Amino acid sequence: MMERYYLAVDIGASSGKMVLGWMEGETLRTQEVWRFPNGAQKVNGRRCWDPDALFREICAGLRRCAEIGKIPSSMGVDTWGVDFVLLDAKGNRLGDAVAYRDSRTAGMDEVLRSYLSEEELYARTGIQKQIFNTIYQLMAVKTQEPELLEQAEHLLMIPDYLHYLLTGNMAMEYTNASTTQLLDAKTRSWDFELIDRLGLPRRIFSEPKQPGFVLGSLRPELQTELGFDCRVVLPPTHDTGSAVLAVPAQEEDFLFLSSGTWSLFGMERREADCSEASRLANLTNEGGFGGTIRYLKNIMGLWMLQSIRAELGDEYDFARLCSEAEAVGEFPAQIDVDDSSFLAPQSMIEAVRGYCTRTGQPVPQSPGELASCVYHGLARRYHDAVRELETLTGKTCPRLYIVGGGSKDDYLNRLTARATGKEVWTGPSEGTAAGNLLAQMIADGVFADAAQARAAVRRSFPIGTVQ
Repeated sequence: MMERYYLAVDIGASSGKMVLGWMEGETLRTQEVWRFPNGAQKVNGRRCWDPDALFREICAGLRRCAEIGKIPSSMGVDTWGVDFVLLDAKGNRLGDAVAYRDSRTAGMDEVLRSYLSEEELYARTGIQKQIFNTIYQLMAVKTQEPELLEQAEHLLMIPDYLHYLLTGNMAMEYTNASTTQLLDAKTRSWDFELIDRLGLPRRIFSEPKQPGFVLGSLRPELQTELGFDCRVVLPPTHDTGSAVLAVPAQEEDFLFLSSGTWSLFGMERREADCSEASRLANLTNEGGFGGTIRYLKNIMGLWMLQSIRAELGDEYDFARLCSEAEAVGEFPAQIDVDDSSFLAPQSMIEAVRGYCTRTGQPVPQSPGELASCVYHGLARRYHDAVRELETLTGKTCPRLYIVGGGSKDDYLNRLTARATGKEVWTGPSEGTAAGNLLAQMIADGVFADAAQARAAVRRSFPIGTVQ
């Protein structure tokens, strides 16, 4: 019997990978077939993505599948949230694909407050205020480049745009659409009253599709170039949505930490909490697989360590940075890892030192001391997140599941277990790609639902516990 292959295209802020998945008996097997760099570059004075370069890499990965004789029956793309492109009536891109770390949204919260209060916005959408959310980006476009909105007929999030380049069909997928801060948290569709109030054109917002929606086949010219066709099936296109689907939980109530460039710490729920108490705790209600809500806190994550390591150069890999941080222990300066000065500084090292100087604390000098500040800052935020989540939901969860690349960081995992007081399970480290594959396989009838898919994760990937 021929294997039936599925292909996950998982793109993060610094790199992308393409992973094939297939079943061998009861076990999910995976194989990485392509990897490529990504990053925001300065274009026309702004930090921008290059989605056309990403599409070229996806095509190269598809050609690689043909070379190794493993043709996927379906594929799907996931990326980060909030970023988008605008298209004209002919489907051509308007303007640049500006990245969320760009400064164009500075002051847009003041602009938005002239239309409605932050309290009302949260009560409607349930989404945590972050200055880079799509709603603030669109207000920046409206303020700075109104001609783009006048010409636009379609808005597509970054993975939606890549799916469009693959198939010629346009659709906005629900989990990523939820990060726009423009969805009604209760109906899971666009809040058109809000959109009208902001003076944004209704026409650019198409009805969100749920994960599992079959978008279509590859464009005919792409089929000719590749020598094969495959279906494009929408996974949870927001990478955290895919990662949470791969959490190997058996219990209904659990805590998860999707640990990577960002730390997404939360619970899976059936309904959104748009209360004022939830807003004040800075929790967010993002869309999840199967109509669920990812009730979570966005925490800065490993971005800070990635940036410090990049500044230190090739002699420092993550293992060395981690071991030197552990040797330092807890450096006597506490940083708030979610402070805005850490979002996109010219130098993360100077940003950390500057924060400590401003707050009258000892200033870290060595790489180990800098990394120690970040590690312990993350652990403290995880402790706070557990307390807030359990207080607001009234649920106490004994176990915390860590998925994503950060699940391989043993030192951070131990600090997390100590700070949260939870039993910590780790893995799979490629949780986002795994969840992307699982969504496609559920759509294809391999698994009946998320519970069956998660059981396959427990059988198929090494799951560790923190001692």
